[in-house]
Amino acid sequence: MAQNVRYVVLLIALGTIAWLVAGVVAVAMSADAKVIWTCVMGAGLGLTGIRYTIRRARRSGI
Repeated sequence: MAQNVRYVVLLIALGTIAWLVAGVVAVAMSADAKVIWTCVMGAGLGLTGIRYTIRRARRSGI
C-alpha cells in the first residue's frame, strides 16, 4: 500500500510542476493577471494535496 501513496504523491507533484511551468510561461508572455493567479492557485493546491496525502498515509498507518 505504501507504493500506492508514492505514486499518488508523484502524480500530484507532476501536476504541481506543470502549474509552475505554466505560471512561468504566463509571466514570460505577459498574460492577464487571471491566468497567472490561476497558475499560482493550481500550484498552491498541488502543494496542499501533497501535504494532505502524506499526512493521511501516516495517520492510517500505511
